[in-house]
Formats: sequence, structure tokens, C-alpha cells
Amino acid sequence: MTNSMNEILETDVMFAIGTNTTEAHPVTGYRIKQAVRNGKKLIVADPRKIELVKYADLWLCHRPGTDIALLNGLAHVILRDGLWDEEFVNEHGEGFEEFKSAVEKYTPERAAEITGVDAELIEQAAHMYGSAEKATIIYAMGITQHTTGTNNVMAIANLSILTGNVGKRGTGVAPLRGQNNVQGACDMGCLPNYYASYQKVDDKEINNKFEQAWNVALPKEPGLTVTEMIDSVYRGKLKGMYIMGENPMLSDPDSNKVKKSLQALEFLVVQDIFLTETARFAEVVLPAVTSVEKEGTFTNTERRIQRVRQAIKTESEAKPDWQIIIDLANKMNYSWEYPGGPEQVMEEIAKLSPLYGGISYSRLEKGGIQWPCPTRNHPGTMYLHADGFTRDKGKFHSVEYLPPAEEPDEEYPLMLSTGRMLYHFHTGTMSRRSQMEELRSEELMMMHPADARENSIKDEDRVQVESRRGKVSTKVQVTDHVPMGVVFMTFHYRETPTNNLTIAAVDPICKIPELKVCAVRVNKAGA
Repeated sequence: MTNSMNEILETDVMFAIGTNTTEAHPVTGYRIKQAVRNGKKLIVADPRKIELVKYADLWLCHRPGTDIALLNGLAHVILRDGLWDEEFVNEHGEGFEEFKSAVEKYTPERAAEITGVDAELIEQAAHMYGSAEKATIIYAMGITQHTTGTNNVMAIANLSILTGNVGKRGTGVAPLRGQNNVQGACDMGCLPNYYASYQKVDDKEINNKFEQAWNVALPKEPGLTVTEMIDSVYRGKLKGMYIMGENPMLSDPDSNKVKKSLQALEFLVVQDIFLTETARFAEVVLPAVTSVEKEGTFTNTERRIQRVRQAIKTESEAKPDWQIIIDLANKMNYSWEYPGGPEQVMEEIAKLSPLYGGISYSRLEKGGIQWPCPTRNHPGTMYLHADGFTRDKGKFHSVEYLPPAEEPDEEYPLMLSTGRMLYHFHTGTMSRRSQMEELRSEELMMMHPADARENSIKDEDRVQVESRRGKVSTKVQVTDHVPMGVVFMTFHYRETPTNNLTIAAVDPICKIPELKVCAVRVNKAGA
């Protein structure tokens, strides 16, 4: 995120779109509610009546997959009514005229037609956000997990630049990460096109730097994303996989395709703390220790690097992830040692990763530090772009609304959206082995009362949910917290593998799957 979590308290208007913060990101949700109690304004854009709606000044209940139409509609009103920061745009923006022309047709009336949000509400939200001295946009997977996910993010950036809400305290864009160290993993090169610190794999100079540091020959081209890997296995092009701390059998779209892909592998290694649904397909399972049994760092959603300290002594043969990787490398005749442990690894990170150049364990003992932190005497960076954009100008992107890859029709009349609940984490590998299981031990599909009546379904009835890819059985929660025509399910439960239903369509740029929209039909069990 471009700013710090505490700065939410300093903003005037918060615009939360596509993020169920109080359940999926409860710490952020607490900060937002604290800001509202302090008199700050809150706009929530979400198809569901999430808990945060209770604290909102405005709720924009838009149809799943219509984010761009909504965001362009807001931009249209801000431009039309002179609420944009002309001085900031002229000095720091690029591509403004093309962007202005693109959003001209997204009148409140047209945006309302596409999104289902009343045109007057769109006008009110545009004025609330556009007239604020400081405003922050907060989003999560409800924005990114679409075939238009990249363009959704660009549309958010457009709004932020248009109103000058960049590069100062209490403003900016806050993408919330799905887990505690997603930011740190990406920072360290767990992306197919980057080394650590977002240094490009296909940059010859960068490639040479890492080859010399590690004394190995490295690939010159980017690799595959997770969704591309599964597809490559399915098509017979990829023969082996090494999966660490991931459970694609429950978390990836179109689980039946994932299952066939895992079965087709010639060799699968899974490294995890429990025998997951994915690990059951593996030829080799490498037992890793939990986070409380190891040393290291986590980098959270606000770019804050924090020390992780071992709290419990390991009483099994399981090892920390870094040690397993090094042991495996040495077995493959690559001499690789870190006698100083994770602290020595961090020293190497500081040498090779400019964003972490000033980070050391001794500094982190005094508290977390936000990157960029290029030198040992640098204090860290509370918010980004204070001295201008990295690329000199903030680029406006002219993005158009496109419908989801699959929409309801006569055969599959309902729209399924997926997400999380407060009581469980991701695929339940950890949380379902805890006392949290007592709070919610099975799936409850949310369904609007009108849709339930039409299908003769009552609260807690068991139903069969079916898509073009598969079917699952689940209990129902009849509630107006979802709009008519939409049902909602989580992906926490192996007994109800929701991703049997979802579609493997992906964003063409970043390859993220469209987990938030697919077409289904629902029938009462036994009907």
C-alpha cells in the first residue's frame, strides 16, 4: 500500500471497494471503524451487505464484475463537476486527455444501468470522495480476482491521480494482501518475472548481477504464473512441480481440472506443515515447521518489515523452509550454506535488493521498518510518491467495462461469488485444526430470500450447487446480505470444495483467475 495503516486515521474519506475487511482483514477493518468513530467518512462498494456497511455513509451495492463501470462513473462526475485536482494532474499526470475522453460516456445513468447502483448514489459518492481534502481507496481480492483485475486496479489508480490523492499523508491506494506475508514473498521474487525488489528477470544487467552473486546460470525469460503452471500440466507440457505452503486442490479455480493436472504429474513434491488435500497427490512430502517455530521476517500489507522470532522449540524432524531448500540444493551438488542462519540471509537480501538495502536484524530489533529503505541510516518510507512517481508521471489508463467471462443464463441463472469468513483462514489447513472449527464447521451458502422462495428452499436446507464444471452439496443461509440473483460461498471446506464450480478464466495480463464470478444453478437436495 502507498501509505501506512495508521494513516487511515488521518484521512477524511475512505473508499473501500471489493474488500470484506472486517472478516478477511480484521485489523484493517478495526482501523476503518476507529476512523469512522473519529468522524471520518466511509464509502463501501460491495455486492454483499458486509459488516462494514453498518459503518458506511454510502453503500454502493454493485453487480459482481462491474467495478470498472462504477469507477469510471465516479470519475465522470468528478470531472464534470470540477472536483478534480487540475494542478496536480497537469504537473504529475500523463495520458489525461485520452482518459477524459474514455470516461465521458460513463454518465451516472449509464453506470447505473451496468452496475445496478442508483445514479444518485453514484453522484453522492463522487462528490464525497472528490471533494475530500484527503481520501484513501482500500481494495482487496474483490477487485483483483476478475478477468479484468488489472484494469480494475488501473481504474482505482486513475481516481487517485485525478483527485491528487497521492504522495501525501492520509491519502493513496491501499491494496490489502491475502495473507500476512504475501507482500514479503512478492518483494523476494516469488513472481515469475521478477527477482527480489522487483528487479526484472529479462533485464540483462540485473540478470548478470544475480548470476555473479549466486555463481549460477539463470533463466533469461520470465517463468509461469500459478494458473499457467496448472494449465501447462493439464496440456502435458509440465511434468514436475514443487509446491510450498499452497493448497491448490482447494484454492485454485476448477478443482476437477486441478485434480487431473496433479494426477498427470510425473513427480510432485509438497512442502507443508500438514498433509493437505494437495499433498495427498505427492510422491514426496517435506515436513516444514510452523511460523512460531522459526526465525525470520514478515513484510505486511503496508510494506512494514517485521522480525519473526522462534517461540516454540521444534520437537519433530520438520525443518524451517529455508533449511529444507538448502539441504535439497546440497543433495543436488550445489554447495550452499548460511551458517549465520536467517540473519545471514537478510544480509544477502540487503546487498542484492535495493528496497531492503538498509534492513538488518539489529535495526529491526527496535521495530518494523517500511521499505523503500535503501541505506543503513535511512528511516524507512511511511508513504510512497512524496517526491513524485517512479516513472516521473502518474499514467492514466483508459479502461473500458467488459462483462465477466461467464454470466448467468437460462440454464445457470444465478451468479456465484466466492470469498472468506472471519472464522477460517484460506483452505482451513490451520484454522480447521483449531478451536475456530467449533464456531463454523461447515459451509453455509448465502442466498437471497426471493431466490430461495423461487426454488422452494428454506434456511439450513441442503442444496446441490452446479456449474458447467462441477457440483457440490451445501447447507443454505437465507439472507438479504446478498443481492437477488447472487449466491456466495467460501472456499474453506474440503467437504464442500467450492472451487469445483469456479471458472479457470484469467486476467490476460497478470493471469489471476476470476474467482468472484461464475454462473450456477441451485436445486434442493433430492429435488
